[in-house]
Amino acid sequence: MPARVVTVAQQKGGAGKTTLLVQLATAFAARGHKVAVVDIDPQGTLANWMRLREHGRRDVPELHFAMVGGWRLAVTLDRLERLVEFVFVDTPPHAESETKGAIRRADLVLVPAQPSPADLWAAATTFELARKENRRACLIWVRLPARGRVREEAKAEAARQGWPMAAAGLGNRQDYVSSFARGLGVIEAEPRSAAAAEVRALASELASLLGS
Repeated sequence: MPARVVTVAQQKGGAGKTTLLVQLATAFAARGHKVAVVDIDPQGTLANWMRLREHGRRDVPELHFAMVGGWRLAVTLDRLERLVEFVFVDTPPHAESETKGAIRRADLVLVPAQPSPADLWAAATTFELARKENRRACLIWVRLPARGRVREEAKAEAARQGWPMAAAGLGNRQDYVSSFARGLGVIEAEPRSAAAAEVRALASELASLLGS
């Protein structure tokens, strides 16, 4: 069976794409899957995280990695799909053509959003790209407060738009920042934390969507 490709896309910068990707990639690897991560964002945040990982702890699962220009993505995915079970693709903001190619190859498109109008406005563009490419897309809440009016209003707006939303999401927790800075996922750095529980719940939900 070819690898399932998960593209993380959001047209707004700073929306938490790379944080979401590394948390899910490490969670799927911890579940025993062979995982690859691909960076097509020229900013190279994922590539920097991988460098930290490669020079850090040795007791964590291996992740295959590639950083390529968007135009070379198809060739890279063809190669990786023979090596792994899941490929997570990190896309650049404000680059519709590169993102479109990554969405076209995706089995599932994840659209991270903080509960803010700016994130939801940008999410609309990404959902439209996924619709045009006939690809499934799912909104993933990140930096989500535990409760409050802003949280509920954002969820209500996403529901009005008709966007599928994951039940699980990532809260506004320092553990995500500190684990990222060490080249780790939170389930590797702080396995008993509330953040790790959130990531496990989200990974389980998405694994069901992907038929794993």
